[in-house]
Amino acid sequence: MHDWPSAFFVTGTDTGIGKTVVSAIFTKALNASYWKPIQAGLDEETDTEFVQRATGFSDSQIKPELYRLNTPMSPHAAAKIDDVEINMDDFELPDYSTDHLVVEGAGGLHVPMNDQDMIIDLISYLELPVVLVARSTLGTLNHTLLSIEALRSRDIPILGVVMNGPEHKSNRETIQHFGDVAILAEIDTVDPLNPNTLQETFENNF
Repeated sequence: MHDWPSAFFVTGTDTGIGKTVVSAIFTKALNASYWKPIQAGLDEETDTEFVQRATGFSDSQIKPELYRLNTPMSPHAAAKIDDVEINMDDFELPDYSTDHLVVEGAGGLHVPMNDQDMIIDLISYLELPVVLVARSTLGTLNHTLLSIEALRSRDIPILGVVMNGPEHKSNRETIQHFGDVAILAEIDTVDPLNPNTLQETFENNF
């Protein structure tokens, strides 16, 4: 149904929005490699560990993070605690032998990485198109339309929006209309999370 680019960036309108589950769905369904360049928070299962567990993929398809920060805060704040400097020049796409690479961001677009750069600057730097993950429920319109506007202001291509949560026809239609953007899928809770349910969710929704 969709001609997915070889590499793309999964970002969200907020933290805890479902980026990692959506990234896992893409990684499994496209038999892609996965890379989360910045991980903030190491005490619980990291996003990279979650995607590897959910997809069942080997280390060869799960690329290590460039920055692993201890505290679950925005990257710039977590880096200061660890006395680490996040430098844009350090980022480059990892080598991958699969047809696709899914890159997952940290938080939303305007989350700072250091005193100069935000996640949206990293997306521009890597020159990747974006899948924007948004909640389906109340409060999504402002966050989602502002995120679309921010991406367009940087000429970052938007592949479309994935709406996460219970189906909400009015919100979907409003984002489609005012955002002038494709709604790629509407995904409700995926439970249990395993390779089969990830594949089925992709086939049933995308």
